[in-house]
Amino acid sequence: MYERKIPPNLNCGLDLIAEVLYGKWKIRLLWFINEGFQRPSELQRKIPDASRRVLNVQLKELEEHDLVIKKVYPVVPPKVEYRLTEFGQTLIPVIATLGKWGDDHEERLRTLILKRLEKGSKDDTEHT
Repeated sequence: MYERKIPPNLNCGLDLIAEVLYGKWKIRLLWFINEGFQRPSELQRKIPDASRRVLNVQLKELEEHDLVIKKVYPVVPPKVEYRLTEFGQTLIPVIATLGKWGDDHEERLRTLILKRLEKGSKDDTEHT
């Protein structure tokens, strides 16, 4: 089991939100669950780059932070669905605002990200 070496800093809102939403797929998971994709297989199809294991870990963390509820139906094979809690629903406008900011600055952000990736690959080849 993973044990944290440095305790989390929980002294301000930005630290708290980072603690809750840290994870590559969590924002997308919340968004897609809100959009109606509630079954793990549906979420996997919406986020094909993520492994099933990583999605399950991040869904469990979202559940532990009271952002989603997992419902397991007593059928064979088991059927699982996720939905947002009321608390989780309060994040949707924030995520929408972040998405709009990304859309508004898409070209600039893409250029900066690609430039950084190119620089990183050049740095890697220089060290070999």
